[in-house]
Amino acid sequence: MTIIELNERKSTTDDSKLNNLYLQFNGLLNELKKQKLPQNVITTINHNVAELNTSVLLGKELKKRIKNNQTIILAQLDKELKIVPKKHYQNLWGLFGFTGFGIPIGLLIGFLLDNLVLLGVGLLIGMGLGILVGISLDKKALQEGRQLNVEIKY
Repeated sequence: MTIIELNERKSTTDDSKLNNLYLQFNGLLNELKKQKLPQNVITTINHNVAELNTSVLLGKELKKRIKNNQTIILAQLDKELKIVPKKHYQNLWGLFGFTGFGIPIGLLIGFLLDNLVLLGVGLLIGMGLGILVGISLDKKALQEGRQLNVEIKY
């Protein structure tokens, strides 16, 4: 079974953000066609593409549907096959570092120096640490051949 094609839509050319999102989704599909995927993953991908192909949604509703279907596909790829797009771990760990590392570091610095205004410094340090961890995980995924040659922008 092969991955079905995403139908071209004339309505996406009017809205540049929608057009970019549509092109990004199509790029993801083209990258997935190069991968050897199990049947259940291909079935999920085809279901989501068919849903978009038959959809009559326009504008914001179509953007939301494309993002949702893209997220479903990427989540299954990550969960079952550990395949991720470029900068996946960098974005994930940057956010985690900001909240998980940054807040405690900022509070520690703020309490030690008796100035909670320095909480922001801790947030930056935590985000930087998270991004570094994410970059190393992205490099590891690339070396293991688990990284798609597409960057997903939300």
